[in-house]
Amino acid sequence: MIKVEKIIPGGQALGTHDDGRKIFFWNALPDELIEEFKITKKKTHYYEAIATKIKQPSSHRIAPKDECFLSTSPWQILDFSYENHLKKTLVNEIFNAHKIKIESPEIITDNQKYFYRNKMEYALYWNHGTQKIHLAFHARGSHQKIPIKQSSLERPEIFATAEAIVNNLNILQDEARRYQSLLLRCNQNGEVSGGLFEKHKPHPVFKNLTDQILGQNYSYSPNGFFQINLPVYELALKEIQKHIHTDKVLDLYAGVGTIGLSTARHKKLTLVESDQSAFSELAENCKRNEFEGIRQVSTIFEEHIFRQNCKRNGFEGIRSYDEDERADPVTTGVGDAPREPIPLAIFSKSENVTDFIEPDQTVILDPPRAGCDRKLIDKLNEIRPKTIIYLSCNPATQARDVKLLLENYQIKHIQPFNFFPRTPHIENLVVLC
Repeated sequence: MIKVEKIIPGGQALGTHDDGRKIFFWNALPDELIEEFKITKKKTHYYEAIATKIKQPSSHRIAPKDECFLSTSPWQILDFSYENHLKKTLVNEIFNAHKIKIESPEIITDNQKYFYRNKMEYALYWNHGTQKIHLAFHARGSHQKIPIKQSSLERPEIFATAEAIVNNLNILQDEARRYQSLLLRCNQNGEVSGGLFEKHKPHPVFKNLTDQILGQNYSYSPNGFFQINLPVYELALKEIQKHIHTDKVLDLYAGVGTIGLSTARHKKLTLVESDQSAFSELAENCKRNEFEGIRQVSTIFEEHIFRQNCKRNGFEGIRSYDEDERADPVTTGVGDAPREPIPLAIFSKSENVTDFIEPDQTVILDPPRAGCDRKLIDKLNEIRPKTIIYLSCNPATQARDVKLLLENYQIKHIQPFNFFPRTPHIENLVVLC
């Protein structure tokens, strides 16, 4: 019998095995007594396992909505108020572990617990008994495929489209082993795009989707990066907007431009993105949002990559960055309308354009899970822009970076968001001044 001590960052429950090694459980909650469990991974100092029989269930435990919950959303076993409490608590613990004493406010959510996800990737499972293909997910901690009958995490339009595609494959008597996966994405209007990835073949190009975020229109690829939960993302953008008080804004790790263009489109805005596909969509989104022109620039040592990308995507009039353009940004106006800055889109890694960091700026950071490059953090500490707004899907690497920035900054505001209900994932916003 093992008693669960607590939930740790990452979402597993912590206990101690009879042999003294730590054991990390899925399907377990604090103070529960685990009577039986299945070990999925053995390491020198710890185990990973799935609880299969619980003698003393937590008062916060509820019945999961899906049979496949461990694969997709292992926190379906928590009541929602406890989930939000845990996420807030975990943010505090993560920052405190880095010796940053904080007390975050209540997590922000729109209370949509299910059917919020606008993207899902399915495996395909071949049933030898029925000789048919089924939608599937991979079992947590293994490559085993589990056929599914329902899923309540993604929007219903996605699951319905996935079932229709699989039904068609079965009509054609196709084989599951031909395909790597099925990826589908849905916009807020219920339009679905995406399709099958065949093994040993390049990924197909799917029809772009469009969505409105804070009244601005954005185009994005179904298999590119775009936020999973747009209603809660809008709540985060409104919070970000409150903390922008400078005329100049630098949006690093900009993706397709949704943060900068939604919150600072009337500012002297510079957006930096290193992924070629995302950058081409960023450029189009700058145009789409009523800007009359756009300059594309790149760092000199990446010029050849940038030129190839612009040529491929039909861009014209490419300009390289130089000091004159930086000092005197182009503005545009129509008739008597006020002239406003044209956004500057830079195709580069964010850590390679630190010359664009200025003291009288707001710098927005939204890096991948690995966090910011140390070179960028050092430059921020050197130049000391007025405000740094840091949105992260990984509070652990965020706390690591923030600790380094506290050499010259103080935390003005911290706010967690529940972008991913019924999962352990946490989005967290930190504002430094």
